[in-house]
Amino acid sequence: MAPAFAASADFAIDKPAGTPCPNLQADSRCGIHDRLRDRGFPGCTVFDCLGAGQRVTQHTMGGRDRRDDPGTAATMFAVFPVMRQLTELLWHLTEAGTLLPDGPLRTAVGAARARTEQHTLAPAPDLIALDAGGWRREVGELLGEVSEAVRAAVPGRARDRRGADLMGAALRGADLHGASLRGAYLIGADLRGADLRRADLLGADLRAADLRGADLTGALFVIQPQLTATTGDAGTRVPTGLTRPAHWATTAVSSSPRRPRRR
Repeated sequence: MAPAFAASADFAIDKPAGTPCPNLQADSRCGIHDRLRDRGFPGCTVFDCLGAGQRVTQHTMGGRDRRDDPGTAATMFAVFPVMRQLTELLWHLTEAGTLLPDGPLRTAVGAARARTEQHTLAPAPDLIALDAGGWRREVGELLGEVSEAVRAAVPGRARDRRGADLMGAALRGADLHGASLRGAYLIGADLRGADLRRADLLGADLRAADLRGADLTGALFVIQPQLTATTGDAGTRVPTGLTRPAHWATTAVSSSPRRPRRR
């Protein structure tokens, strides 16, 4: 109910925020869950709140249910997008902490994670008033420092393409290892057999990108929705902690030609 979506390749219909999807059943289950892609809702299979929904219902709202207490609905829907940003930041900050040795940068990451966790525990009025975008930018700059520190150790890393428009780009077999692709538009890009090891993919739009045979070992700041929005196969190597999407091919498809990898 909380998120909005617009008719597109991802959703078959328009749905305003705070209104029920027509596929929502009385038991709060999706009536077409087993055929979402076939019915034109691949965006639903990609979406992941990263625990934001549970935090809102169980902590912020104290377990109150909008069906039993309709007055809570407006507050829940106002808090949810803020919480969703915070849970994504927690995901990235947790990963960042595992990438760094002891030192000032790791300490700063730990402090940012603790502050983000505190924000998630705030009462609803404080969450609604929170400048989530400002905090996201501040954390983003810190994550940028982490990215530079980690990728500086990558020998012969590829050139950065931060924010680049690579929609539909022919990048089959491309050497992108250690590159910053932060915020890049890779919608529909052909990345078959591409080397994306230790690439920074924070915020990169990978919808419909072809990752068959690609190597994302150690890729930085990838979240599950990004990966689920792509096409892959048994030959695709995914970052630790992420799940291979169920719609990917179970066999490996040849992705040659492929450029030699640097070791």
